Amino acid sequence: MHNITTMAITVFMGFFAMMNPIANTAVFIGMTANQNQQQRKKTTIKALVTAFVIITAFCLLGKGIFEVFGITLPALRLSGGILVFIVGYQMLHGSASKLHSHSTNTPDADKDIAISPLALPILAGPGTIATAMNYSASGQMLHIVITIVAFALLCLITFVCFLYGAKLIEKLGEAGVSITTRLMGLILTIIGAQMFIQGVHDAYILFQSSNISS
Repeated sequence: MHNITTMAITVFMGFFAMMNPIANTAVFIGMTANQNQQQRKKTTIKALVTAFVIITAFCLLGKGIFEVFGITLPALRLSGGILVFIVGYQMLHGSASKLHSHSTNTPDADKDIAISPLALPILAGPGTIATAMNYSASGQMLHIVITIVAFALLCLITFVCFLYGAKLIEKLGEAGVSITTRLMGLILTIIGAQMFIQGVHDAYILFQSSNISS
């Protein structure tokens, strides 16, 4: 039970740091400046549902993807660890990750931003996908369920942040958002390093067993 609780907390914190709802709220407010409250709510729901479907698909199909492309779990953890570390490192220095951002100017009111860039790559970017697959790649149903539930909970938190974003950003201020971004970056760099270390360990075990069997 203790291991399950620890994993659930780790998965949630990994997703929370990667998606960073506080910082993303500032991005969301800027991108929906020309929308009224009803349009913002519709955009929020569409973006979060899309992101949830993407992450759920990778959680459920992760093992199948590995088999089709001949990918090993250590390879995912090594590459995923590097990817997550890079995102965290960029956030630690106070800048938004280029992997979870969009370079276009503020969109027109008529342009649908829910799918792109909000759902992908801001909410369900490469780092978030790598994190989801890392935690669910063992193929055990319990791990998959924990990962999906953790992401669903984070989607609910993001939903509230987006709806009340203007008031939240006003209270936190630019300094508050910057501090939050840096803290999330620190957490991500640690998680990325842990994923990489686990990947090195798993790769060593894999090569040892391959040498023994040959």
